[in-house]
Amino acid sequence: MPVLVITGTGTEIGKTVTTAAVAAAALAAGRSVAVLKAAQTGVGPDERGDAEEVARLAGPVTATELARYPEPLAPGTAARRAGMTPVHPHDVAERAAKLATEHDLVLIEGAGGLLVRFDAAGGTLADVARLLSAPVLVVTPAGLGTLNATELTARELRRREIELAGVVIGSWPTEPDLAARCNVADLPEVAGAPLLGALPAGAAALPPAGFRTAAPGWLAPRLDGTWEAEAFRIRQAP
Repeated sequence: MPVLVITGTGTEIGKTVTTAAVAAAALAAGRSVAVLKAAQTGVGPDERGDAEEVARLAGPVTATELARYPEPLAPGTAARRAGMTPVHPHDVAERAAKLATEHDLVLIEGAGGLLVRFDAAGGTLADVARLLSAPVLVVTPAGLGTLNATELTARELRRREIELAGVVIGSWPTEPDLAARCNVADLPEVAGAPLLGALPAGAAALPPAGFRTAAPGWLAPRLDGTWEAEAFRIRQAP
């Protein structure tokens, strides 16, 4: 997987911290990593963006963003309202391909969900994945409502003939409710892809050294981790 696209089923569900965990695990495995944020929205010129947050948590990665827009909106909308040039899927793909010649792993973090628009032509992160023939990792919430959003995302990836690498729960609660515990078994079924990890709630608040040490334990071996989906399912079974 020289390039891995990371998307979510919505906003504020743990995409950035999951990207950081994947980066930290890869670094711990001895791989060089680049993180590309296709379009950063809702952040001022002097504020830390998602790619920089990944670098803070994960360690020495090459952190890059293609564009930054001030309002917390979909990238296409934010670019239009700011009178700025939008990002196009081919721009993202070209930058990722260049980074892939210099790094063992390139992580592309999207904005919001898979079909959030980058430009007036309707370009999306799915188009980026298709251009690169790159697999997609879907980050999803733990609780009620996640099955529908996850299945819709998985169906769209299959419709576009894009590989779904797997699903990661972006924030696993300290005291999971019944829905969350049932979803551990149901998520891989509705996605048609394996559950590849579960990050504990509050992981981003850990000191960077602690985050880097713990990250492999949150992710499955396919993501350079040691987490075991079946053992987790058994522990959480209602």
